[in-house]
Amino acid sequence: MGNALKILLLLYNPEKKPKTTEQSINHREKLMALLRIRKATTTLLYSGGTDRIARTGALLSRWISSASSSSAVVAEDESGGIYGLGSVLKEYEDYRRSLYGEITHKALLVDAVGTLLVPAQPTAQIYKNIGEKYGVEYSEAEILTRYRRAYQKPWGGSHLRYVNDARPFWQYIVTESTGCSDSQYFEELYSYFTTEQAWMLCDPDAGKVFKAIKEAGVKVAIVSNFDTRLRPLLRALRCDDWFDAVAVSAEVEAEKPNPTIFLKACELLEVNPEDAVHVGDDRRNDLWGARDAGCDAWLWGSEVTSFKQVAQRIGVKV
Repeated sequence: MGNALKILLLLYNPEKKPKTTEQSINHREKLMALLRIRKATTTLLYSGGTDRIARTGALLSRWISSASSSSAVVAEDESGGIYGLGSVLKEYEDYRRSLYGEITHKALLVDAVGTLLVPAQPTAQIYKNIGEKYGVEYSEAEILTRYRRAYQKPWGGSHLRYVNDARPFWQYIVTESTGCSDSQYFEELYSYFTTEQAWMLCDPDAGKVFKAIKEAGVKVAIVSNFDTRLRPLLRALRCDDWFDAVAVSAEVEAEKPNPTIFLKACELLEVNPEDAVHVGDDRRNDLWGARDAGCDAWLWGSEVTSFKQVAQRIGVKV
């Protein structure tokens, strides 16, 4: 990379919480600039190419230039590495604390599948085990390969995969994955994935942590690409009361990474997007989608690996 990139770091002196409307606007402008920097530097870390790096550097320059009365420091990377990214992120967290005190966010948004919960058994294994009595002969490996191929194809029935109960979409997935179009087989599979036996929590301490987060005054919502089975599933898992709101794509009619679903969650919680942090396991859908909506975002399994860690980063003691 060499001298191709100049990382511009925003350095703000800690300030008291804004007291006037003008101060509030300035704080919000600075915060949004830092959110953009966080998104841009994450893009640099996980994508290559000097063209992308140069474009991102130019974007950083424009964002810094537009950040009203803030001071800027230019740090040139001579070694070929990315210098100062940790400082940018640390500065961001410190800035939030200068705004809100120890609690850095007013709301926590949580992805469902892959973050809050996962299938208790591999999906291909379930398709195989239930499908044997219906004549399914593919191996688990073959089912998994066909499932992935079908799931990645554009869904022709709608611009949304999950419409209402999403039966047409899932019927297509099951048939393509297993070669079996038996309606009874599909209905058995579909019903199974609405039961508590089909799922397990990613973090066994999630309930205790969410209780502490809510007691600290932080609102919590689910933001998920899912069909209308999500709410009954949360009830079956006895975790529906952990959340103040649920934004599910089948109801919102927008799927992540579309910012609309994140904005709906914020609306339900009655918070501004910049006051919320979203946690999810998918870089495109969760990180980039949330940040496009103006929210903060942390990658589950990388930036955070437990909900206790999420709480600690927000500033909640568990």
